[in-house]
Amino acid sequence: MNAIEIFLILIAAVLLVPVLVLFTQVLLSVLFNLKPRQLTTRRPSIAVIIPAHNEQVLILSTINSVLSQLNQGDRLIVVADNCTDATASIARTAGAEVVERFNQQDRGKGYALDFGIQYCAENPPEVVIIVDADCLVGAKSLYKLSATCLATGRPVQSLYLMKSPDGAGLKTRIAEFAWLVKDQVRPSGYALLGFPCQLMGTGMAFLWKDISTANLASGHIVEDLQLGIDFCRAGKPPLFLPEALVTSVFPLSTEGLSGQRTRWEHGHLGVILSEAPGLFAEAIRKANLNLLALALDLIVPPLALLTLLCVAIFAISIILYFTSGLTLALWLVSSCLALLGLAVMLAWAAFGRQVISLASLCYAPIYALLKIPVYLNFLVKRQVSWVRSKRDE
Repeated sequence: MNAIEIFLILIAAVLLVPVLVLFTQVLLSVLFNLKPRQLTTRRPSIAVIIPAHNEQVLILSTINSVLSQLNQGDRLIVVADNCTDATASIARTAGAEVVERFNQQDRGKGYALDFGIQYCAENPPEVVIIVDADCLVGAKSLYKLSATCLATGRPVQSLYLMKSPDGAGLKTRIAEFAWLVKDQVRPSGYALLGFPCQLMGTGMAFLWKDISTANLASGHIVEDLQLGIDFCRAGKPPLFLPEALVTSVFPLSTEGLSGQRTRWEHGHLGVILSEAPGLFAEAIRKANLNLLALALDLIVPPLALLTLLCVAIFAISIILYFTSGLTLALWLVSSCLALLGLAVMLAWAAFGRQVISLASLCYAPIYALLKIPVYLNFLVKRQVSWVRSKRDE
């Protein structure tokens, strides 16, 4: 067995880890139903913070979905961050408190959130809920999030779903299915084991005493992922609450969809490289099961990339099998492909039928191939600064 063959076996074995994590999460969510939490805690005072950068098209719908759920004494704060449109005036007219921030050097959602938290400090609520400016908050979701956060003392993440807009093509519907797997199926399976979830950027609730001391002021392009890791390290692993719902819509334009996916996926891959090794070491050193579970969840790459990696290693293993008779790598990567395919089919059968047909889902490998430039750019031209996704007008 030469060095190339050993290297291929190691790569196949490494790939098997995220595939097994994904398969376990999907299998659990398909076989068992996550029971809704019984809320007996009082409804705490809340402040809903909406960071917004040039969101005049969507901000009114977001505000209206929040206002109907607020009690007397609650606050709705829109942070109009470096806006050059009518976001601030629309938000004020709709009934929100508006604070405007102008800083061309420190740009990004994290800075806007930090600004909003500082604005709350003179009259702090018990619970802060963060909602993106392009989202709709489901009925009673603010109560469920805030009461659960108060009862558990942990950050709480709602179910955050991205929907395809009317007239969306196959590429967007495949993206919607992949999002469903990532943000509903997988965290539901993990929650059945009592494991934490990743924070998803919107529909997140925090105790004031926790979020007010969090490190928010950064231009990190996936500040939510980093925040979830920080809280887990601090002994407050985020809790998944699928009864609370927040929804948004994918951009219809190719430019908007591509920019959004690039930011998410480059950010996720960057966090895997920068945080995962340290998380595993810390989890083992401290015997912290929640931290280990979060690290394992974190290393599951986007479905398209995971599929591409498995197929590439499978093709190389086939060549080595016929040239040198090597079978171990082929068996390992074949197991990866089989488990990955089974996980996708189980997720589709249980959750994805209304999102995409089976015939359309069969085009997913082609969709994965079209994303190769995104992953190559991560190696040579990684997106590291926050860029707002282009919205549909």
